[in-house]
Amino acid sequence: MMATMVACSHIDEDERLIYVKPVSASRNVLIEDFTGQRCVNCPNATDEIANLIGQYGEGTVIAVGIHSGPFSKSVRGVPYALWTEDGDAYFDYWKVESQPKGVIDRRGTSDYTSWGTLVRDELSKTAPLTLDVTCGYAPESKEAVIDVRALGTDGNTTGHLQVWLIENGITAFQYMPDGSTNREYVHNHVFRKAVNGTWGTDFSLKEGAEVMESFTCGIDSEWVPENMEVVAFVYNDQGICQVTKSKLEVPGTIEE
Repeated sequence: MMATMVACSHIDEDERLIYVKPVSASRNVLIEDFTGQRCVNCPNATDEIANLIGQYGEGTVIAVGIHSGPFSKSVRGVPYALWTEDGDAYFDYWKVESQPKGVIDRRGTSDYTSWGTLVRDELSKTAPLTLDVTCGYAPESKEAVIDVRALGTDGNTTGHLQVWLIENGITAFQYMPDGSTNREYVHNHVFRKAVNGTWGTDFSLKEGAEVMESFTCGIDSEWVPENMEVVAFVYNDQGICQVTKSKLEVPGTIEE
């Protein structure tokens, strides 16, 4: 009987581990819509946002209505209920001189008539990371409990992680383009609060690595948890690296 000979060679441990680059991440787009209840043309910007969401999808085009500037206050300068101090900080930072104005992926202010082109251009790019958000409402403490998971997919990313709370379905007055006042206007994706500070927290992520961050945030008694969402994004001096959002899960809520 002939014996079968099997040749074996030594393989160094570092040769056994072959790095596999993560799959490229598709990019979502953030629209920061600087708006106000006394801004007669702001409903036109809201309609454009609805058109873009209808075209690309709710999770791909993520809008935040930031009620800020003089049109978010009375003629005597008294803030309306949708105004926030953080909103005015963003308004001042971007040097908004008229409304409606928007910032697409933090690449400068623009008029809503150009948002379609800007959004299309941003969506043609890939993102250097993926973001996932899990969030729920704790009725006992009246807090949102938020977990953000990031995975590096292309190069190393440094900047800031920003987490916001927004609310939909708020009925409040709005000046309209025809000069009328609609007192049953429904405001959606309204900025409510910066969970981790006005400008977020420091963020660093290596390609192939994963980072988890957790936050809690009190929910104001006038807000409706069932109508709230969490928007999370990573940004740096070049703009938005990636953005995502998730509905705040409330115990006992039945999804339609």
